[in-house]
Amino acid sequence: MIRINLLPHREERRRQRRKQFYVLSGMMVALGALIGVLVHTIYAGYIGEQEARNAFLKSEIAKLDEQIAEIRRLREQIDALLARKQVIESLQGTRAQTVHLFNEIAQAMPEGVYLKSAKQNGQRVVLVGYAQSNARVSHLMRNVDASPFLEQPSLVEVKSATVNNRRVSEFTLGMSIEQPKQNEAAPQKKAAQAAGNGVSK
Repeated sequence: MIRINLLPHREERRRQRRKQFYVLSGMMVALGALIGVLVHTIYAGYIGEQEARNAFLKSEIAKLDEQIAEIRRLREQIDALLARKQVIESLQGTRAQTVHLFNEIAQAMPEGVYLKSAKQNGQRVVLVGYAQSNARVSHLMRNVDASPFLEQPSLVEVKSATVNNRRVSEFTLGMSIEQPKQNEAAPQKKAAQAAGNGVSK
């Protein structure tokens, strides 16, 4: 019977298998490293793009903040100009009203009545003056009541006084300025504008 020694053949196969295992292990390690580098590169690209987007958004937000601040400053300037315009228009209207008021008071003053002071608080006017008699004060009140610009005359006080060694009646008379109706508001507004134009010239 012939005997064949298979040990060398088996050892050779083991070496080949061991070699294949090492080669496959090296290839797997290399492939894993390659995949890791590729994934890192992809994520680094994504992160770079996102950082660029964030930087762009920050710059745009900063520009918008500057524009909003500029708009806020412009609005404040516009509000200040509008408030100044309203004050000027109010002063022009008050000036025209004051001129009209003194004209009406002068027309309502009867003979023998003299004014000491006149104060206006809104639509309310208070006159302080002297009259030769109480009848003159009553005459003044009737004239005020008949005026289309003045209304609601009310005698606050009347008392005796001495002026230049003469006995007179010192009176305090209150009255109101009549509010213009809508159809009368336009002419008064035009008069106020005309008065303002005259002053500006």
